[in-house]
Amino acid sequence: MHVIDSHTGGMPTRVILDGGPDLGTGPLAERARRLATEHKAFYKSVLLEPRGQPGMVAALLVKPEDPTCETGVIYFDADAVLGMCGHGTIGLGVTLTHLGRIGTGTHKIETPAGVISIEVLDQNTVRVTNVESRRIHHAVTVETEGFGVVTGDVAYGGNWFFIVDPSPIPVTPDNIRQLTDLAIAIREACNTQRIGGENGEPVDHVICQGISPNVGVNSRNFVLCPDDQYDRSPCGTGSSARLACLAAEGRLAPGEEIIQESVIGSPYRLSYQPGSLGGVIPSLTGQAHIMAESKLMFAENDPFRLGIFD
Repeated sequence: MHVIDSHTGGMPTRVILDGGPDLGTGPLAERARRLATEHKAFYKSVLLEPRGQPGMVAALLVKPEDPTCETGVIYFDADAVLGMCGHGTIGLGVTLTHLGRIGTGTHKIETPAGVISIEVLDQNTVRVTNVESRRIHHAVTVETEGFGVVTGDVAYGGNWFFIVDPSPIPVTPDNIRQLTDLAIAIREACNTQRIGGENGEPVDHVICQGISPNVGVNSRNFVLCPDDQYDRSPCGTGSSARLACLAAEGRLAPGEEIIQESVIGSPYRLSYQPGSLGGVIPSLTGQAHIMAESKLMFAENDPFRLGIFD
């Protein structure tokens, strides 16, 4: 299996160029469902230790249904197949540029969440125009185990988020363990209390918003992913969901740019334009760097060929 590894603001992406399972044809959402239900051992083996690393997201390249798209892509982490991934899309753009498949300029990419576009600004910098994002619920309260009542918004940015702003725990690297425990408790409370999307979609990510000590940075976030790892980047789909919340509250005007920082300090530049369905069309700009190009091996006599399970 031929792969290229990159990181976007510290968050790793593994682009699978070939060697993945045959998911057939049809809409990418349906092919993503097949990956999630019929090939669970495969996607876990790619990302679990010892072959993978905590927090890594994979991008499986597939043939797009839309012929105007450069490629189709299905994202997944060690615990779930994802609708969309912002940091992974930035990593994908840098990877395709590294391979010479695309150059500077704008290119369309098909994802299970819909067709998006990327603009390659240079060999490390990519601007993503995401799917339309929206706030679903405002100021919802959940009763969590160990942390009491927490209030936040439910929003969609390609994945489903519960956003707490401001975080009851300061968003600093020293508090990553506490923030992780809080976010897990919030996600469990949301799903137990059936708080999620309009059609019953469960919350799969949680964001805790805080302030940054750095001049010129608007905010800092902690984002919990489905595999219970925190996002080292500011999270592209999470930033998209937050833009929808800021727009709904009148706190950010169309075209106005802000800087969103991750808990470890890596930044995205964010803005939006009004969407056609009442939400927003997010724009996020970040940087990725190639780390490795390799061939993954799955030897039959390797006792951990399918990964190390907790």
